[in-house]
Amino acid sequence: MNSATPLHHDTAPLVLAVVLACYVGLGALYAWQTPAWQTPDEPAHFNYVQYVAEENALPLLQAGDYPHEYLEEIKAARFPATMSIAPLRYESHQPPLYYVLAAALYRATAGLTLGGRILILRLFSVLLGTAALWVLYRLLHESFPWPGFVSLAAVAFAATVPMHLAMTAAINNDALAELILALLLWVAVRTLREGLDRRKALLMGLLMGLVLLTKTTIYLVAGGTVLMTVLLAESRQQKADSGNLAGAERAQLWAKARFLAVVVVLALILALPFFVRNARLYGGLDVLGWQRHDSIVTGQLRTADLIAQIGLSSFVRRLALTTFRSFWAQFGWMGVPVDERIYLALALWTVVLAAGLAIFLLRRCKRRAAITAGQGRILLLLGAATVFTVMTYLGYNLKFVQHQGRYLFPALGPLALGAALGLQEVLRPRTARILAAVLLLASGGLLVHGLLAGDVFLWGMLWLLASTALLAGAAWLVRQPWPLAAMLYIAALALDWACLFWFVVPALRL
Repeated sequence: MNSATPLHHDTAPLVLAVVLACYVGLGALYAWQTPAWQTPDEPAHFNYVQYVAEENALPLLQAGDYPHEYLEEIKAARFPATMSIAPLRYESHQPPLYYVLAAALYRATAGLTLGGRILILRLFSVLLGTAALWVLYRLLHESFPWPGFVSLAAVAFAATVPMHLAMTAAINNDALAELILALLLWVAVRTLREGLDRRKALLMGLLMGLVLLTKTTIYLVAGGTVLMTVLLAESRQQKADSGNLAGAERAQLWAKARFLAVVVVLALILALPFFVRNARLYGGLDVLGWQRHDSIVTGQLRTADLIAQIGLSSFVRRLALTTFRSFWAQFGWMGVPVDERIYLALALWTVVLAAGLAIFLLRRCKRRAAITAGQGRILLLLGAATVFTVMTYLGYNLKFVQHQGRYLFPALGPLALGAALGLQEVLRPRTARILAAVLLLASGGLLVHGLLAGDVFLWGMLWLLASTALLAGAAWLVRQPWPLAAMLYIAALALDWACLFWFVVPALRL
């Protein structure tokens, strides 16, 4: 892992500043240029903010807040000014933290036009996204103080996923949820390194309470992170008798139970008023408003109905394809895909980075990758966070057809780390030579297949040969990963710009 030349101590912060500045610039462009209401559910999120600001109270989700036919009509018309967004209130069951914060901005911008207020609220999301990227860098830099490549490459990856950029330049609670989750992971990895103690229990309890007040779709990943931390970490308490193994194990178990109890109790204290309010208004044990939500969103396509129409195998293929595309770039209300050639390039490099990560993990299993046992536990924690996020996504899709890759963004930090590890492995000379040979063979096989079929897939050949040339350069020409990684980063920035001005704006402008 230490083959790369370390950055000078003044260079890494400069590179990070450049990455964050580019993210802010692109985020501001997306916030400014994306037509109003043209990100998923933005009108309903705005109406929640507006209600809190004007009524000084939380809204109540009730019948009629999801007018399905009207929603489809206004989306098809591209949200003209003559059609009001006021009936779209189906996000009123969401936890309130983001909306309370955004309502303060709404009140402070009373003198602006509606367009000005939309822009300010979108820029607030960009600010939250920037903070989340900074936390991600600190988390990774402290956990894996390798030459600087991995932490910077991970942040650069997370900052340039086009769909993520679009969603964190919109009015919604996603960016705040990602920031709080990143802070929770940061405390978790520090706990793994330094041990369980009261201060970290209080911090995790506070952050877990904020999770409960921010977004329900991160409950599982946040709760799983806390549990994994308690299972993997050790207590800082000195063992009274190092020779008494049974006594030490009991002390360790008691320390874990105490830590977990502090986290759970503090989190519930913070969130309990909201849960009690929901139970009183929605009835029974519907403390999250989910039952009320499910009874109101009539007309939304359900998974069982779609499977009955197209069959299970077609459903799985559709789920996989749409999830991949919408993770990277499928804009508007899922109605603006990008060019198939772009998806092809993204698919190729997703496979390349996944192969690099697999090789890295294989070398780790064989103890050929220079990481410590503590770093291995951190990788396990971040991997578990990814699994919990995927479980949440699949669980949601068991009920409703929501093949939207953006629901995987709570795991973008761990996924970005995986991409960075994969990239560093791919750019190792030996690995690069192997993968270059594989891609060259694949391009030859594709050419032969095309000639025999009478239809050569030119763009597939182009991307394979270009990737082969890049990996060959890593293997034989450039001995450090920085120049080639910089080329990929510049290409990602160009893709972000192209997605906005070649696809989003032309497709969604009135």
